[in-house]
Amino acid sequence: MIVPVTGVFAAVLGILLVVLSAQVVKFRLKYNKGIGVTEDRDFQVAIRAHANLVEYAPLGIIMLAIAELNGVASGLIYWTGMALVAGRILHAWGMINGKGETHKARALGMVLTWLAILAAAVLLLWNVWHVYG
Repeated sequence: MIVPVTGVFAAVLGILLVVLSAQVVKFRLKYNKGIGVTEDRDFQVAIRAHANLVEYAPLGIIMLAIAELNGVASGLIYWTGMALVAGRILHAWGMINGKGETHKARALGMVLTWLAILAAAVLLLWNVWHVYG
């Protein structure tokens, strides 16, 4: 049981998580704030960019891994994973650069993330229907 395609996407999202975590830690050290946030907008944005990744990425990766383990074509896993990763990177970038306000990259990132999760759900349901009728 190996999931090489999903593994690559999980690795990239893991790196993104560390980058976003470092941003949060930077503000925690700056304000000596072990929990909670200050009124600093950039600190609040860093917290939300990190949290949003944590809210969406795990489910997407789990769904991709299940699909890959169930024999869904690698190409479909690849493109769905690419949408998920691109969506998460765009969202984080747009969130931080837009300082939490409306930003095209943030919006596009959310749309790509939702489409990837929806595609993974369809792939899983299609696979079950195809295998078990």
